[in-house]
Formats: sequence, structure tokens, C-alpha cells
Amino acid sequence: MADTNKIKYGIKNVVFFPATIAANNSATYGEAIPVPGAVSLSMDAQGDSNIFWADNIAYYTSVANNGYEGDLEVAKIPDDVLTSIFGFVADTNGVMYEPVNAPVVHFAMAFQFEGDVHAKRHVLYNCTATRPAVAGSTKTESIEPQTESMTITATSIYVAAIDKEVAKASVTPTEATQYASWLTTVYQPTN
Repeated sequence: MADTNKIKYGIKNVVFFPATIAANNSATYGEAIPVPGAVSLSMDAQGDSNIFWADNIAYYTSVANNGYEGDLEVAKIPDDVLTSIFGFVADTNGVMYEPVNAPVVHFAMAFQFEGDVHAKRHVLYNCTATRPAVAGSTKTESIEPQTESMTITATSIYVAAIDKEVAKASVTPTEATQYASWLTTVYQPTN
């Protein structure tokens, strides 16, 4: 897959897939939950590099890939995400509440960046997120939209078909079959 883009811009098509993580760190995924209104995504690579010095040189260097961590900012976090990912509960009276002992829900996050030639789609396989803050401000002469953010930690899953831990994948429109289903089904490598 050749990415012919010279630049990337504009995040859109963010989708969460609730995940069940097995004892061997493999994952199965639920239905796609769209997260409209993406404003920004900034994910920093996590991991350390270690240098072993011998013979007065850097004799051996190792680098740990511990996934990614960063922030997703959206216009408003949908109620479907609050209930499916953060464990909020909508009761029979139409009230949504947040239990303090809600379990951590893992999920895959797919998204798309635009480019000068084509849009490239990505997936982070094993994410968890912090609950969004409660914030707002008064209306002044003009209405300024208030966004919501969550900090996302993305680690790997085990993919048995290739016998590897995988943290992230991406695809361009040149891979038409995978590209078309990227936002409805979590792609897992097969070779």
C-alpha cells in the first residue's frame, strides 16, 4: 500500500467498537458506535528506548512499543458512547446517571485523516478512555461551541492469524475492500 499523500489534515469519521479482551489479549468487537463532530486527535507514541554501551559504542539499542496516549476532542460525546464505553446508565425515567463502579470498557477506535490525494483510515486496537470533564461557560455576544475531550490510551491486541501483538493499522482507498468496511468492522491482519 503506497500512501501518495504529501499532507494530511482534517479528522473525521471517528468510530468506537466496544471490545472484549480475552486472556491471551486477543479481541472481539461489538457494533460500531459513530462519534460525530471530531475536532482534533493527538496521540503520542509511548515507549522507551534503551542503549547498551560496550566497546565504547552504542552496542545494542532496544525500543519498546507501548502504544499511544493522547486526547480526542469532539463537539459533544454521544450518549451511546457514554453508556457503551463509560458505563453510564439510562434508567426507565429517562435519566442518565454515572455509577462510580462502572467497569473499564476496552474499544477499538477507527478514524480518518483527509489528505491532498486521498483520505487515509486508521484503527487503534485496544483503547481505554478517561471520563470527560464537566465544563461549560456563559453565552456572550456570540455563541462559542464548548467541546468535550477524553484522554485515550491505546495498546496492542494479540492477532492469532499472524502470531503478533498489533497496536495500530491503516489503509488507503487503493485497498478497496478493506477501505470500504473500515468504519463498520474492525480489520485484523491475516498475513
